[in-house]
Amino acid sequence: MDFVALTCQLVDIESITGNEGPVGDFLCGQLNRLGYEAKKMRVEGERCNVYATTPQQPQPTIVFSTHMDTVPPFIRSSEDGRRVYGRGSCDAKGIIAAQIAAAETLRREGIRVGLLFLVGEERDSLGAKTANQQANGCKFLINGEPTENRVATASKGALRVELTARGRMAHSAYPELGESAIDKLLEALSGLRAMRLPEAEGIGSTTLNIGLIEGGRAPNVIADKARAQLLYRLIGPSDQLKREILQAVGDLAQVDFVLEIPLVRLRTLDGLPTMIAAFTTDIPALSNWGEPLLVGPGSIHVAHTEGEYVEKEQLHAAVDLYCSIARRLLS
Repeated sequence: MDFVALTCQLVDIESITGNEGPVGDFLCGQLNRLGYEAKKMRVEGERCNVYATTPQQPQPTIVFSTHMDTVPPFIRSSEDGRRVYGRGSCDAKGIIAAQIAAAETLRREGIRVGLLFLVGEERDSLGAKTANQQANGCKFLINGEPTENRVATASKGALRVELTARGRMAHSAYPELGESAIDKLLEALSGLRAMRLPEAEGIGSTTLNIGLIEGGRAPNVIADKARAQLLYRLIGPSDQLKREILQAVGDLAQVDFVLEIPLVRLRTLDGLPTMIAAFTTDIPALSNWGEPLLVGPGSIHVAHTEGEYVEKEQLHAAVDLYCSIARRLLS
Protein backbone atom coordinates (compact mmCIF):
# COMPACT_ATOMS: atom_id res chain seq x y z
CA MET A 1 0.00 0.00 0.00
CA ASP A 2 1.28 3.48 -0.89
CA PHE A 3 0.25 5.12 2.36
CA VAL A 4 2.12 8.33 1.53
CA ALA A 5 -0.10 8.74 -1.53
CA LEU A 6 -3.13 7.89 0.61
CA THR A 7 -2.11 10.60 3.08
CA CYS A 8 -2.08 13.15 0.24
CA GLN A 9 -5.47 11.96 -1.02
CA LEU A 10 -6.97 12.34 2.44
CA VAL A 11 -5.45 15.79 2.98
CA ASP A 12 -6.97 16.94 -0.31
CA ILE A 13 -10.49 16.15 0.93
CA GLU A 14 -11.54 19.13 3.04
CA SER A 15 -12.93 17.86 6.35
CA ILE A 16 -12.97 20.80 8.74
CA THR A 17 -15.07 19.83 11.76
CA GLY A 18 -18.70 19.71 10.67
CA ASN A 19 -17.86 18.76 7.08
CA GLU A 20 -16.48 15.23 7.49
CA GLY A 21 -19.06 13.61 5.19
CA PRO A 22 -16.92 13.45 2.02
CA VAL A 23 -13.81 12.03 3.70
CA GLY A 24 -15.95 9.44 5.48
CA ASP A 25 -17.48 8.40 2.15
CA PHE A 26 -14.00 8.11 0.62
CA LEU A 27 -12.64 5.98 3.46
CA CYS A 28 -15.69 3.74 3.52
CA GLY A 29 -15.29 3.09 -0.19
CA GLN A 30 -11.54 2.48 0.03
CA LEU A 31 -11.89 0.04 2.92
CA ASN A 32 -14.68 -1.91 1.25
CA ARG A 33 -12.51 -2.23 -1.87
CA LEU A 34 -9.72 -3.65 0.31
CA GLY A 35 -12.09 -6.35 1.51
CA TYR A 36 -13.18 -4.90 4.84
CA GLU A 37 -16.76 -4.69 5.97
CA ALA A 38 -16.87 -0.93 6.45
CA LYS A 39 -19.97 0.77 7.73
CA LYS A 40 -20.99 4.29 8.63
CA MET A 41 -22.12 5.25 12.12
CA ARG A 42 -24.50 8.16 11.75
CA VAL A 43 -23.52 11.03 14.05
CA GLU A 44 -25.21 14.20 12.82
CA GLY A 45 -26.61 15.04 9.38
CA GLU A 46 -24.12 13.83 6.78
CA ARG A 47 -21.43 13.36 9.43
CA CYS A 48 -20.63 9.69 10.05
CA ASN A 49 -17.94 7.72 11.82
CA VAL A 50 -16.43 4.86 9.82
CA TYR A 51 -15.96 1.45 11.44
CA ALA A 52 -14.34 -1.39 9.50
CA THR A 53 -13.67 -5.03 10.37
CA THR A 54 -12.74 -8.09 8.35
CA PRO A 55 -15.37 -10.71 7.49
CA GLN A 56 -13.27 -13.29 9.34
CA GLN A 57 -13.13 -11.22 12.57
CA PRO A 58 -16.25 -9.07 13.04
CA GLN A 59 -15.38 -8.53 16.73
CA PRO A 60 -11.63 -7.87 16.78
CA THR A 61 -9.58 -7.80 19.97
CA ILE A 62 -7.71 -4.66 18.85
CA VAL A 63 -9.06 -1.54 17.15
CA PHE A 64 -6.94 1.23 15.63
CA SER A 65 -8.63 4.61 15.86
CA THR A 66 -8.13 8.30 15.12
CA HIS A 67 -10.16 11.25 13.80
CA MET A 68 -11.05 12.45 10.32
CA ASP A 69 -11.81 16.11 11.09
CA THR A 70 -9.32 18.97 10.97
CA VAL A 71 -9.10 22.52 12.21
CA PRO A 72 -9.49 25.37 9.68
CA PRO A 73 -8.31 26.57 7.27
CA PHE A 74 -8.19 23.94 4.53
CA ILE A 75 -4.67 23.59 3.08
CA ARG A 76 -4.11 21.24 0.13
CA SER A 77 -1.34 18.67 0.17
CA SER A 78 2.16 19.05 -1.19
CA GLU A 79 5.25 16.96 -0.66
CA ASP A 80 8.99 16.82 -1.03
CA GLY A 81 11.46 14.01 -0.45
CA ARG A 82 11.07 14.12 3.33
CA ARG A 83 7.62 15.41 4.16
CA VAL A 84 3.93 15.57 3.30
CA TYR A 85 2.45 19.01 3.97
CA GLY A 86 -1.12 20.22 4.30
CA ARG A 87 -3.96 20.46 6.77
CA GLY A 88 -4.36 17.16 8.56
CA SER A 89 -1.10 15.71 7.30
CA CYS A 90 -0.04 14.92 10.87
CA ASP A 91 -3.33 15.59 12.69
CA ALA A 92 -4.53 13.06 11.80
CA LYS A 93 -4.80 11.95 8.16
CA GLY A 94 -1.27 10.61 7.95
CA ILE A 95 -2.18 8.53 11.00
CA ILE A 96 -5.27 7.17 9.22
CA ALA A 97 -3.09 6.06 6.32
CA ALA A 98 -0.49 4.49 8.62
CA GLN A 99 -3.17 2.62 10.58
CA ILE A 100 -4.75 1.23 7.41
CA ALA A 101 -1.32 0.14 6.15
CA ALA A 102 -0.57 -1.51 9.50
CA ALA A 103 -3.93 -3.29 9.47
CA GLU A 104 -3.14 -4.61 5.98
CA THR A 105 0.29 -5.85 7.08
CA LEU A 106 -1.21 -7.62 10.09
CA ARG A 107 -3.98 -9.14 8.00
CA ARG A 108 -1.38 -10.83 5.80
CA GLU A 109 -0.02 -12.40 9.01
CA GLY A 110 -3.46 -13.64 10.01
CA ILE A 111 -3.98 -10.89 12.62
CA ARG A 112 -7.19 -8.98 12.02
CA VAL A 113 -7.77 -5.62 13.70
CA GLY A 114 -10.62 -3.15 13.45
CA LEU A 115 -10.43 0.43 12.20
CA LEU A 116 -12.48 3.25 13.75
CA PHE A 117 -12.30 6.74 12.24
CA LEU A 118 -14.23 9.48 14.00
CA VAL A 119 -15.74 12.91 13.42
CA GLY A 120 -15.65 15.89 15.74
CA GLU A 121 -12.48 15.33 17.76
CA GLU A 122 -11.27 18.88 17.21
CA ARG A 123 -14.40 20.37 18.75
CA ASP A 124 -16.38 18.20 21.16
CA SER A 125 -15.64 14.49 20.50
CA LEU A 126 -19.23 14.03 19.30
CA GLY A 127 -18.19 11.16 17.03
CA ALA A 128 -16.44 9.38 19.88
CA LYS A 129 -19.44 9.83 22.17
CA THR A 130 -21.67 8.31 19.52
CA ALA A 131 -19.27 5.42 18.90
CA ASN A 132 -19.10 4.70 22.61
CA GLN A 133 -22.75 3.67 22.52
CA GLN A 134 -21.96 1.14 19.75
CA ALA A 135 -18.81 -0.53 21.08
CA ASN A 136 -18.01 -3.92 19.60
CA GLY A 137 -16.35 -5.70 22.52
CA CYS A 138 -12.70 -5.05 21.68
CA LYS A 139 -10.06 -5.42 24.40
CA PHE A 140 -7.56 -2.75 23.28
CA LEU A 141 -7.94 0.62 21.56
CA ILE A 142 -4.82 2.05 19.92
CA ASN A 143 -5.65 5.71 19.40
CA GLY A 144 -3.57 7.81 17.01
CA GLU A 145 -2.45 11.37 17.63
CA PRO A 146 0.84 13.11 16.76
CA THR A 147 3.24 11.85 19.47
CA GLU A 148 6.33 11.43 17.25
CA ASN A 149 5.81 7.67 17.60
CA ARG A 150 6.26 7.79 21.37
CA VAL A 151 3.69 6.09 23.58
CA ALA A 152 1.87 8.58 25.82
CA THR A 153 1.85 7.78 29.53
CA ALA A 154 -0.85 10.40 30.13
CA SER A 155 -2.96 12.95 28.28
CA LYS A 156 -3.93 16.24 29.90
CA GLY A 157 -7.57 17.13 30.33
CA ALA A 158 -9.31 20.27 29.15
CA LEU A 159 -11.72 22.79 30.61
CA ARG A 160 -13.40 25.21 28.23
CA VAL A 161 -14.70 28.36 29.90
CA GLU A 162 -16.86 31.16 28.49
CA LEU A 163 -17.02 34.59 30.10
CA THR A 164 -19.86 36.98 29.27
CA ALA A 165 -19.69 40.55 30.57
CA ARG A 166 -22.64 42.94 30.31
CA GLY A 167 -22.70 46.74 30.43
CA ARG A 168 -24.77 49.69 29.32
CA MET A 169 -24.46 51.53 26.00
CA ALA A 170 -23.75 55.24 25.91
CA HIS A 171 -22.09 57.81 23.65
CA SER A 172 -18.33 57.39 23.96
CA ALA A 173 -17.95 61.15 24.56
CA TYR A 174 -19.80 60.62 27.85
CA PRO A 175 -18.46 57.32 29.23
CA GLU A 176 -19.80 58.18 32.69
CA LEU A 177 -23.32 57.62 31.32
CA GLY A 178 -22.58 54.03 30.30
CA GLU A 179 -20.91 50.93 31.66
CA SER A 180 -18.28 49.20 29.51
CA ALA A 181 -18.64 45.44 29.24
CA ILE A 182 -15.21 45.36 27.62
CA ASP A 183 -13.61 47.03 30.65
CA LYS A 184 -15.26 44.45 32.89
CA LEU A 185 -14.11 41.59 30.69
CA LEU A 186 -10.53 42.87 30.60
CA GLU A 187 -10.49 43.15 34.39
CA ALA A 188 -11.83 39.62 34.74
CA LEU A 189 -9.25 38.25 32.31
CA SER A 190 -6.48 40.08 34.15
CA GLY A 191 -7.56 38.37 37.36
CA LEU A 192 -7.55 34.95 35.72
CA ARG A 193 -4.11 35.50 34.21
CA ALA A 194 -2.77 36.38 37.64
CA MET A 195 -3.93 33.09 39.17
CA ARG A 196 -1.37 30.51 40.19
CA LEU A 197 -2.29 27.35 38.32
CA PRO A 198 -1.89 23.78 39.62
CA GLU A 199 1.11 21.58 38.86
CA ALA A 200 1.60 17.82 39.09
CA GLU A 201 4.90 15.94 39.22
CA GLY A 202 5.43 13.93 36.07
CA ILE A 203 2.58 15.66 34.23
CA GLY A 204 3.51 19.36 34.27
CA SER A 205 1.46 22.51 34.78
CA THR A 206 -2.10 23.53 34.11
CA THR A 207 -2.04 26.09 31.29
CA LEU A 208 -4.46 28.79 30.15
CA ASN A 209 -5.17 30.03 26.64
CA ILE A 210 -7.45 33.01 25.97
CA GLY A 211 -8.51 31.89 22.54
CA LEU A 212 -11.25 34.29 21.51
CA ILE A 213 -12.39 37.77 22.54
CA GLU A 214 -15.33 39.60 20.99
CA GLY A 215 -17.66 42.42 21.92
CA GLY A 216 -18.71 46.01 21.45
CA ARG A 217 -20.73 47.86 18.82
CA ALA A 218 -18.49 50.58 17.41
CA PRO A 219 -15.50 52.70 18.47
CA ASN A 220 -17.81 55.54 19.49
CA VAL A 221 -20.22 53.39 21.55
CA ILE A 222 -19.66 52.20 25.11
CA ALA A 223 -19.84 48.40 24.85
CA ASP A 224 -22.88 46.72 26.37
CA LYS A 225 -21.65 43.14 25.86
CA ALA A 226 -18.30 41.34 25.58
CA ARG A 227 -17.35 37.69 25.57
CA ALA A 228 -14.21 35.57 25.85
CA GLN A 229 -13.56 31.87 25.35
CA LEU A 230 -10.78 30.26 27.35
CA LEU A 231 -9.21 26.81 27.46
CA TYR A 232 -7.40 25.35 30.45
CA ARG A 233 -5.27 22.22 30.04
CA LEU A 234 -5.85 20.16 33.16
CA ILE A 235 -3.41 18.04 35.15
CA GLY A 236 -5.99 16.65 37.56
CA PRO A 237 -9.49 17.23 38.98
CA SER A 238 -10.98 20.64 38.21
CA ASP A 239 -13.20 21.33 41.25
CA GLN A 240 -10.75 23.62 43.04
CA LEU A 241 -9.76 25.37 39.81
CA LYS A 242 -13.42 26.11 39.02
CA ARG A 243 -13.93 27.63 42.46
CA GLU A 244 -10.87 29.86 42.01
CA ILE A 245 -12.05 30.96 38.55
CA LEU A 246 -15.44 31.96 39.94
CA GLN A 247 -13.77 33.83 42.80
CA ALA A 248 -11.34 35.68 40.49
CA VAL A 249 -14.11 36.77 38.11
CA GLY A 250 -16.61 37.70 40.83
CA ASP A 251 -19.49 39.78 39.51
CA LEU A 252 -17.51 41.16 36.56
CA ALA A 253 -18.86 38.51 34.18
CA GLN A 254 -20.97 35.41 33.92
CA VAL A 255 -18.87 32.22 33.95
CA ASP A 256 -19.99 29.12 32.02
CA PHE A 257 -18.04 25.87 32.07
CA VAL A 258 -19.03 24.59 28.63
CA LEU A 259 -16.82 21.51 28.17
CA GLU A 260 -14.64 19.34 30.37
CA ILE A 261 -12.40 16.42 29.43
CA PRO A 262 -10.52 14.68 32.26
CA LEU A 263 -6.84 13.84 32.50
CA VAL A 264 -6.20 10.22 31.55
CA ARG A 265 -3.27 8.00 32.49
CA LEU A 266 -2.45 5.45 29.85
CA ARG A 267 -0.90 2.04 29.36
CA THR A 268 2.61 1.78 27.96
CA LEU A 269 4.77 -1.11 26.80
CA ASP A 270 8.26 -1.89 28.03
CA GLY A 271 11.08 -0.69 25.83
CA LEU A 272 9.12 1.90 23.87
CA PRO A 273 9.89 5.64 24.19
CA THR A 274 7.24 7.62 26.07
CA MET A 275 5.90 11.16 26.39
CA ILE A 276 3.24 13.22 28.18
CA ALA A 277 0.53 14.52 25.85
CA ALA A 278 -0.33 18.09 26.82
CA PHE A 279 -3.34 17.88 24.52
CA THR A 280 -6.67 16.07 24.82
CA THR A 281 -7.95 13.23 22.67
CA ASP A 282 -11.09 11.18 22.02
CA ILE A 283 -9.92 8.54 24.51
CA PRO A 284 -12.01 9.73 27.51
CA ALA A 285 -15.14 9.46 25.35
CA LEU A 286 -14.28 5.91 24.18
CA SER A 287 -14.33 4.13 27.53
CA ASN A 288 -16.30 1.16 26.12
CA TRP A 289 -13.70 0.41 23.44
CA GLY A 290 -11.13 -1.37 25.58
CA GLU A 291 -7.92 -0.40 27.31
CA PRO A 292 -6.44 2.61 25.48
CA LEU A 293 -2.95 3.32 24.20
CA LEU A 294 -2.01 6.63 22.53
CA VAL A 295 0.68 6.84 19.85
CA GLY A 296 1.15 8.16 16.33
CA PRO A 297 3.51 9.76 13.80
CA GLY A 298 4.01 13.51 13.47
CA SER A 299 4.70 16.33 15.88
CA ILE A 300 1.94 18.13 17.73
CA HIS A 301 4.15 21.23 17.52
CA VAL A 302 3.32 21.63 13.82
CA ALA A 303 -0.31 20.54 14.04
CA HIS A 304 -2.82 23.41 13.62
CA THR A 305 -0.14 25.56 11.94
CA GLU A 306 0.14 26.98 8.42
CA GLY A 307 3.10 24.72 7.76
CA GLU A 308 1.65 21.46 9.14
CA TYR A 309 3.54 18.40 7.91
CA VAL A 310 4.41 14.81 8.70
CA GLU A 311 7.79 13.20 8.09
CA LYS A 312 7.58 10.32 5.60
CA GLU A 313 10.13 8.43 7.67
CA GLN A 314 7.83 8.70 10.70
CA LEU A 315 4.88 7.41 8.67
CA HIS A 316 6.92 4.34 7.69
CA ALA A 317 8.05 3.85 11.28
CA ALA A 318 4.47 4.20 12.53
CA VAL A 319 3.27 1.31 10.34
CA ASP A 320 5.92 -0.95 11.88
CA LEU A 321 5.19 0.39 15.37
CA TYR A 322 1.44 -0.18 15.16
CA CYS A 323 2.09 -3.74 13.96
CA SER A 324 4.59 -4.37 16.77
CA ILE A 325 2.24 -3.07 19.45
CA ALA A 326 -0.65 -5.19 18.15
CA ARG A 327 1.50 -8.33 18.13
CA ARG A 328 2.70 -7.67 21.68
CA LEU A 329 -0.81 -7.05 23.00
CA LEU A 330 -1.99 -10.33 21.50
CA SER A 331 0.98 -12.39 22.65
